[in-house]
Amino acid sequence: MTDHSALIVGASRGLGLALTAEYLKRGWQVTATVRGEAPAALRELQSGASGRLVIAHADITERQDLAALHAQLQAGPLDVVFVNAGVASDADKTAAEIPVDNFLNIMRTNVLGAMQAVEMLYDLLAPEGTVAVMSSGLGSISENATGAWNSYAASKAALNMMMRGFASRHAEDGRAKLLMAPGWVRTDMGGPAASLSVDESIPRVVDVVSAQRGVPGLRYLNYQGRTIGW
Repeated sequence: MTDHSALIVGASRGLGLALTAEYLKRGWQVTATVRGEAPAALRELQSGASGRLVIAHADITERQDLAALHAQLQAGPLDVVFVNAGVASDADKTAAEIPVDNFLNIMRTNVLGAMQAVEMLYDLLAPEGTVAVMSSGLGSISENATGAWNSYAASKAALNMMMRGFASRHAEDGRAKLLMAPGWVRTDMGGPAASLSVDESIPRVVDVVSAQRGVPGLRYLNYQGRTIGW
């Protein structure tokens, strides 16, 4: 049991739900956000968490939701803010084929939404707290040679760039800032052909985040702790 606290932004399913379960397993106090009604799996975690899980509502694309979440979390500093929320669609479509509204929704959620969550919630972190954002190996311009998931990959590359700008503006504060690539994981988003189970990815993601506590600066790491090329 610890007295550490984490905020998981985007915890209704998949990796976010697994992150919530893993931090609870390690004895942490967790606030987990969902856009709509809390799903049964998250409510089940809450029922077995002995009061250590708070479910909050926030759509990261809506700044008023993030402002309300900020106000809700004033009780004490957080050790980890992990922004996981994201969307993917039209995996096989090129720029000439993807519906414009779908592309804009991906960018609004994965880039603008994720980064305004970072910007608006960052001051809730403890002095040696860590902000982590769920990126992807597909967001690496130097390493992604597959051409897969074009729009999703573009959104993660843009997210990485915006996080670099954020880190530059906060370079002197000593906090760890992480872009995390969880690997290709079998979730609703990753699909059944993915190479990793949730249990093979998320505990190691949490290990990597924990190991970076108190290490200042921005790093782009995968679930094994390997540095990914920009």
